[in-house]
This record gives sequence, C-alpha cells and structure tokens, in this order.
Amino acid sequence: MSLPESASAFLETQAARVRALKKKQRVVFPEGGDPRIIEAAARLARESLVAPMLVGARPTDAPDGVEFVEPSDKYAPLYHERRRAKGVSAVEAAQIARRPLYFACLMVAAGDADGFVGGAANSTGDTVRAALHAIGTQPKVRTVSTFMILCVRDRSYGHQGLLAIADPAMVIQPTSVELAEIALSTAGSVRALLGIEPVVAMLSFSTKGSARHKEVDRVLEAYRIVQARNPDLHVDAELQADAALVPAVGRSKAPGSTVAGRANTLIFPDINSANIGYKLVERLGGAAAFGPFLQGLAKPANDLSRGCSPGDVYGAALVTALQSAGNTP
Repeated sequence: MSLPESASAFLETQAARVRALKKKQRVVFPEGGDPRIIEAAARLARESLVAPMLVGARPTDAPDGVEFVEPSDKYAPLYHERRRAKGVSAVEAAQIARRPLYFACLMVAAGDADGFVGGAANSTGDTVRAALHAIGTQPKVRTVSTFMILCVRDRSYGHQGLLAIADPAMVIQPTSVELAEIALSTAGSVRALLGIEPVVAMLSFSTKGSARHKEVDRVLEAYRIVQARNPDLHVDAELQADAALVPAVGRSKAPGSTVAGRANTLIFPDINSANIGYKLVERLGGAAAFGPFLQGLAKPANDLSRGCSPGDVYGAALVTALQSAGNTP
C-alpha cells in the first residue's frame, strides 16, 4: 500500500525545514557499521540535510560527506562525573563510555554532536538507558516519554492529516502528574516538528462527565495540572476519540469546547490505549506512523526499531535535527 499523501507531505516538509536551518545539525549514529544506517547517512549527506556522524571504523567505501568516529576514552571523565553518585567507579566509567551507544550519547552530552539516533541493532531498553544515563533529562522534567506522528489518509483530520499521539512506548500507566508532563512535552514537540500550534485533547472513555470512574478522574486531574502549568495551552479534557476528532460529534458531546472536533494532538490515558490505537489506525486505516520519538531529554536522542528501514532512519534523523534546532525534548 502506498504512503498516505499526508505522510509524503510530512517528510517533504521536514526535509525542507531542516534544509532551511541556519546551521546543519550533527546527528550521531552509534551503529555505524549497519548497512541501513550507512545508506540513510549517505542520503542525508547527499541531500545536504544533516552532518551524519557514524560511530565505528571508516570503511574503504565510505560515502562522501559522512564522518566516522571510533570510540575512545575521551568521554570517560564526563560519564564518571554524571554517574559516580550512583556508584560507578572511574574504571567502570572508562569501560562504559567506550560502548558505541554510550559513546554516541556522550558526544551529544558534550556538545560534539547535536542529536542521537540509535536502536537499529540494540533494544529500546538499552538505547533509552544510555540516553538517560549519558544525556539526562531537561530541567524540571521528571517524565521522559514518547510521541508519534500519525499520518492518516483523510486530510480533514488533525493538521492536514497529521496527528501527534502520546505515549505509545514508554510510560505504561502514568500518574496524573506524569500524564500532564506527557501532554506538555508533546505540545512542545508539535510546535518544533510541525510548526503549528497544538490543539490538545486528553482522551478518555468518557466525554465531559458521560461516565464516572477513577480513570476519568486521573485524566481530569492531569488536565488541571496542565492548565496550571501552561494556562495558554489550547487543551481540553476529558474527550472520547470521536469527540476529539469529528466536528459534528464534538459539537454534540462537548458543546462549547474549542478543542473537540479539531484536535491535532491526542494524549492517551495509558500505553495500552496509545499503542493499540495507533496500530489499529495504521493497519486497518492505512495510516503511516513515524516514531516513537523520545521527549523530555536534555538533548535530542531517538530510538529506532530493530526492524527499521533506511527510510525510517532518514525520517528519524530529520526529526532529531528539528528537535535539536528547536531546543525541545
């Protein structure tokens, strides 16, 4: 099945926005020997989008414009400084800092690279752990989460067929505070990636009191926290998915809401609903999904699926470059 028109438009727009940046962003890839990474890096360099940096020995047939960096002890003191309070010795730090995942993340932490894209040959757990230990979280952010860009075939939904959803891959059962932080982080990601104002719907199985349950209360409490932290954010809760997306349903179920029927950012109440929801839309509705992308880190780092294609790597690099340029999670 061909990509939805919204997906092609998304990639073209991201490439154009990256190309327009004042400074070419340096994106480091820890799995520099993977053919998929090399192919994507060659394309990124050829199209003059980012400055790709691959961790590993430089092959004899290395593509033009792609830098290769071999792991060394350069960042061992930095890693030791960050982790000694957790009991990591200088000797252990030197060993860990040479591992490609950690070496690449430490390049970002030290300012020698602007963003990280890994996970093509490593598990999500290992990749995210390296990012957390080496890069850390943003100030005042306690919840690292993920979001995805969902590109649907009917471009009347969201922003011309584009929807941001969170959190499909990280926080399993968020508390109200965690759910609020996910919503705030995702709103920032939407601004950075899509260049639009987020219209945020905090989803539930209830719309405006149609059901009473502690799970509805959790979403409402998160909504109140979001409002307190960012009164200017265009957000509403609690909304069922149809009330958030379909204007006629929104007017019926949530009259007076300026979010209902026009949301472009969907905050699911837990990882179950988010993960199941996007996969149903992707498989049954022919949508394209980009991500999940990490948010809440001090500097951009993103995780790939081990089944990723060169195109997936390319798209993740574009998103990482824009996250870096926008200084957002």
